[in-house]
Amino acid sequence: MSLLLKNALIVTMNDGFEVVQGDVSVREGRIAAVGVVPDAPHDRVIDAEGDYVLPGLIQTHIHLCQTLFRGYADDMPLMQWLRTRVWPMEAAHTAASLRAAARLATTELLASGTTAVLTMETVHETDAVFEAVAESGIRATIGKCMMDADADVPSRLKEHTRTSLDESVALYRRWHNTSDGRIRAALAPRFAVSCTRELLEGVAALSTAHQALVHTHASESRDEIAIVRQISGGLSNLAYLDSLKLATPHLCAAHCVWADDAEQEMLARRDVKVMHCPSSNLKLGSGIAPVAEMRRRGITVSLGADGAACNNRLDMFDEMRLAAMLQAVHHHPGALSARDALWMATRAGAARLRWSTTSVRLKSARRPTSSGFGGASRTSRLIQTPTPLSCTRRVAPTSSPASSTARCLSTRVRRPASRGRRSRSRPGPPHGSWPFAPVYNPLAVSVEEC
Repeated sequence: MSLLLKNALIVTMNDGFEVVQGDVSVREGRIAAVGVVPDAPHDRVIDAEGDYVLPGLIQTHIHLCQTLFRGYADDMPLMQWLRTRVWPMEAAHTAASLRAAARLATTELLASGTTAVLTMETVHETDAVFEAVAESGIRATIGKCMMDADADVPSRLKEHTRTSLDESVALYRRWHNTSDGRIRAALAPRFAVSCTRELLEGVAALSTAHQALVHTHASESRDEIAIVRQISGGLSNLAYLDSLKLATPHLCAAHCVWADDAEQEMLARRDVKVMHCPSSNLKLGSGIAPVAEMRRRGITVSLGADGAACNNRLDMFDEMRLAAMLQAVHHHPGALSARDALWMATRAGAARLRWSTTSVRLKSARRPTSSGFGGASRTSRLIQTPTPLSCTRRVAPTSSPASSTARCLSTRVRRPASRGRRSRSRPGPPHGSWPFAPVYNPLAVSVEEC
């Protein structure tokens, strides 16, 4: 199958942040050329005049299993939210309900432009999630939630330590790098509150042995940190993980809302990756993460919507918008620019999930001629496209996600008509300034079959 998108405004997300006018050729599910595409027949041609084309969005913290809990766990802080709503509902899941939740979530994600995820599921029946996600066409790194502590955990979620480790290893061997490398497995201890020291030390050893990603929550709320200090002998949440040899480049730490200066320095030194979930942090009243400070220290910070139960949406455009606005309140406008937010949603996520970049040739592409862009010709150069193009597709209620989304490759975001006369002499946008406001306007989004 081949697809040609013509006359698009291409947001390359290469190292130079180039935005160019041109074409995109996709052949056999891979981006073949960007810019001026060689004259060759394609199975499908879409005139993308007036549309943006951008890399697929990557969510690095999500819980597909919580998609059916949307709207059932509102107006409470983290620990109450977990103990009275989320954990009992996760315990009640069956293989059938997990499969339904995963199918619903992947359909919603693909329809809003997310093409890859890092997800933590519940304790049991994780094979059902792997199966549903493999059918959907999305890229995913999936972990079985690991929990062997906390007296308030429902009995169906509380595991024996050895069983938790053995089942996680079995899933890793069964699913890692399947579906042509599109499906991967991770180790997923929920957080220090619900995991014994023995379990966390076992996860650290397995991660080193298998070079496996470790996906966990850390320093999300003050209540959580207080509990960790009690069980760790006075250590902070992140310091405790460091003491157990979990703070390595394999560690993916969601939230880190209350990471202080010393902890941020440790995260940078150990190359721990942080996943920022602004909507979730607001809904649960957890706080505003020090994203700008962490990025200044060189910490890789990516984005995620978290679960539908703590967000009610899985839309990455919402997360980009909120991430930028919260740092404006926390610091000043521009502390996290639109360009920074889009980088976190694409390139930072690709780095976190170890998706290799695809080299494509950009040939004689023109810079856009409106919204502050000049129209000078560009010479041939190599650009890096970190992910497949985003996917949106209108899915009928009776459609199967497998048939509807598996091969869909492009997001088309309609740009409003230019106001006034176009200029062909103005330079490109300064650092941090991109004409992305229409993208954040839901009335400007055009969802079409591709």
